[in-house]
Amino acid sequence: MTQYPKIEAVLIADTPGTFVTRLMDRAELIFGGIHGDRHFGITAKADVRQPMYPRGTEIMNRRQLSLVSVEELREVANRLGVEEIKPEWLGANLVVSGLPELSKLPIGLRMLLPSGAGLVCEGENEPCTGPGKQIANYYGDNSLTHRFVKEAQQLRGIVAYVERPGDVKAGDEIKLV
Repeated sequence: MTQYPKIEAVLIADTPGTFVTRLMDRAELIFGGIHGDRHFGITAKADVRQPMYPRGTEIMNRRQLSLVSVEELREVANRLGVEEIKPEWLGANLVVSGLPELSKLPIGLRMLLPSGAGLVCEGENEPCTGPGKQIANYYGDNSLTHRFVKEAQQLRGIVAYVERPGDVKAGDEIKLV
C-alpha cells in the first residue's frame, strides 16, 4: 500500500494588517486561492520578488497559497533552539506531513487532492524577517528575527497556485504528479 503525504491543517490570513493565519476546518480552493485570504487573487502586483517588472505592475499571482511541512517546521525549530515554530507565524495556508523536503519540490509539480482540486508548485517560499519577528516576539528573543532567515533556507515551504478548484481539509491525502 502506497503512503501518501497528507494535509494536517488548513489556515487563512483574513485579519487585516497581518499575514498571520488562523485555523479553519476546511477551505474551498478556487481560482485565485482561498477567498478572503490576503494572498487571494488570480493576479497580483509585482514587488521585490519580481525585479524584472516595475513595482506595482499587474502579473499572474503565483503565491496564492503557502504550504509548510511538519517535518521542516520541526527542523527549523531545532536549528533555532526553540520548542516549536507554529505554521500560523509563517502565514501558512496548508500544513502537510510526509514531505520532509517540501521546500525542494520542483516548480511545476502538481499536488492533487481527493476533491479533485489541483495545485501547482511554484517553488520555495524564501524566508524573510516578517515570520522571524513573529517567532522572536513569541519567544522574547530579538535575535531570532534574522536567525530565522538564515536557518530556514530551503526549509520554509513552498508557494503554489490553484489549477483546479475543489475543497481541502485536514486528513486529505496528496498525490504528487
